[in-house]
Amino acid sequence: MKRIALFLITNIAILVVLSIVLSLLGFTGILDETGRGLDYGSLLVFAAVFGFGGSFISLAISKWMAKRLTGAKVITSPRNQAEAWLVETVKNQAARAGIGMPEVAVYDSDAPNAFATGMSKNNALVAVSTGLMRSMTQDEVEAVLAHEVSHVANGDMVTLTLIQGVVNTFVIFISRVVGYFVDRVILKNEEGLGLGFFITSIVAQIVFGILASVVVLYFSREREYRADAGGAKLAGREKMIAALEKLKRGAQEPLPEQMSAFGINGKPEGHGLKLLFMTHPPLDDRIAALKKSSFQ
Repeated sequence: MKRIALFLITNIAILVVLSIVLSLLGFTGILDETGRGLDYGSLLVFAAVFGFGGSFISLAISKWMAKRLTGAKVITSPRNQAEAWLVETVKNQAARAGIGMPEVAVYDSDAPNAFATGMSKNNALVAVSTGLMRSMTQDEVEAVLAHEVSHVANGDMVTLTLIQGVVNTFVIFISRVVGYFVDRVILKNEEGLGLGFFITSIVAQIVFGILASVVVLYFSREREYRADAGGAKLAGREKMIAALEKLKRGAQEPLPEQMSAFGINGKPEGHGLKLLFMTHPPLDDRIAALKKSSFQ
């Protein structure tokens, strides 16, 4: 319930902020001066503000949101040897990867998982679950941390945000064009924007949004291969393979929906058409890719 409330409040706040931005830009609507034709320039501004704006605001608050959704506690002063080792390992890996020191956190979950998020390479968060700490050896945890540090070093969070912003913009733009066409040409509405426009736009946005998600999820899966390779480079290929093998045997409990793409372990795996809608490639495919790599 807390997660749902946080999700709703955050999205309402984003809508309010973006509406204010549109107002400051002088946006008055998507119709031209006659009130009959589409103003494609205004429509593109509307689509871009909501398409990119929502994505970048989500990125900007990603660390704050992640901490509250998972209950992750940042290690400011290590309470034990395990926490001290976590911080020191991430510090060394970050230095080797050429990024600023991320915040290091632990969150309570029986499922072995970890995630990285943040708005830039020098302003990131790396968090691991208590289940991962309990079920993995130190070498395997080191590989998981290296995987997450590689996500940060590769700029994956920003890259996915840009891709999401582009597809969001196209989805919003095209769905309104389709809605306008149905309203004017098929339903013969000649004044303003009729009910047909709004209903068709909503349906078209849902359909195009599902299709666009396939594009975003493809890049999400590709970044996992790159992060695995980066983890192998920082910690060693055998350690990375061992960590992924251990994930196969662990409890399959994904992170909250808003963060599922950021974990080292995604939702339970699918194949065929299901794979198109997965944030992560199958673990067997990731292990096979590492075995073919040249990293030692």
